[in-house]
Amino acid sequence: MSDLPSKRPSLTDRTNTAIEQALASGKVRPRAALLFAGPAVIASIAYVDPGNYATNIQAGAGYGYALLWVVLFANLIAMLFQALSAKLGIVTGRNLAEVCRDEFSKPVVIIAWIVSEIAAMATDLAEFLGGAIGLALLFDMPLMAGMGVTAVVTYGILLFESRGFRPMELIIGSLIGVISLCYVVELFIAPIAWGEAGFHLVRPDIPDATALAIAVGIIGATVMPHAVYLHSGLTQHRVAVKNDSEKRRVLRFSNVEVVLALAVAGVVNMAMVMMAASAFHNGHSEVAEIETAYHMLTPLLGGAAAAAFLISLIASGISSSVVGTMAGQMIMQGFIGFRIPIWLRRLITMVPAFVVVALGVNATEALVVSQIILSIALPVPMISLVIFTRSRKVMGEFANGRLIGALAIIGAAAVLSLNLVLLAQTFGVPIPGLD
Repeated sequence: MSDLPSKRPSLTDRTNTAIEQALASGKVRPRAALLFAGPAVIASIAYVDPGNYATNIQAGAGYGYALLWVVLFANLIAMLFQALSAKLGIVTGRNLAEVCRDEFSKPVVIIAWIVSEIAAMATDLAEFLGGAIGLALLFDMPLMAGMGVTAVVTYGILLFESRGFRPMELIIGSLIGVISLCYVVELFIAPIAWGEAGFHLVRPDIPDATALAIAVGIIGATVMPHAVYLHSGLTQHRVAVKNDSEKRRVLRFSNVEVVLALAVAGVVNMAMVMMAASAFHNGHSEVAEIETAYHMLTPLLGGAAAAAFLISLIASGISSSVVGTMAGQMIMQGFIGFRIPIWLRRLITMVPAFVVVALGVNATEALVVSQIILSIALPVPMISLVIFTRSRKVMGEFANGRLIGALAIIGAAAVLSLNLVLLAQTFGVPIPGLD
């Protein structure tokens, strides 16, 4: 009687084996370095989600290239905080929500969990609506039908999570590739004033109070609570490190991946602003909605530009909605140790979007409101991450040094201060020096 054939190792198992061999050898060749790539790729989708589309279109249409420096500033801060989140997971073997649960008092944990859950739902509202808007416009279907298709597709992708980390990393990475390719096409089609764009990329300028609100919106749509939580969870068990030497090696690869992945996301955001500046600023500066931008792109830049815009929006909405659901699951499990089936999580996070559409609320306005909610929730993960990554009790010898610690405090203070300005403006509180 012949032996039954052994089951072939999964893609994730083969990746794990290759990583262990690379770490054991002490040398990791450039090609093998790709084995360590994945967590930052998944987290980076939060930086090119539909919320970014709304704010970047407003920035480019209203102010041309003037706010490009804000995109660069927001991206640099995002790199720092995503690197710190990944570091927390690698060093401690716990995600940020779990560390909060272990280190904070129970009342603080409960409040942080509730705020973070609301942020996760607001995030998914924006992302889910973005994919649905793209499908509805591209295939000329009702928005509700687009939402139904988005729901089915995102749930189908989420099923791959049961096969380990590698398939999901490849799927999300491919969708980011689609988004990036679409904006490469846009840059060839749109007549970009490259000299002016380069000048405003490095010259800070806030023309007026509305520009300030848009600038804060750009930062709010870039540095996102769920991405800060998620990255630590993606790295906490991905690589089995045996000693501090291996931790340092993995951290180096993680930092390089964060810089590269978020650099791609940053370039895509800059391309969005430049496309909107080129197409709308002179003569159509009032354009502020995704649907209006699409309808005006065809007569201004041609059908190819409009199609590329929608395809990138669909890829963004679907992939970021998947990642948002993953983050929501991680937040719940980390804070209260409770996990629900993925289909139920997907259903819970979809309900607000269907309610918004059923009530007839403008979809783009809903995206803007979701960004305000994220601004309110952002202090919880940002401040927690700064506290924990500088704590020797939590991080041991891997605690932040003085330079990184200072940069993290400055970055958090800058982002949170700007968010306070946005919230004050939203609720009609006068800001000294601004109209």
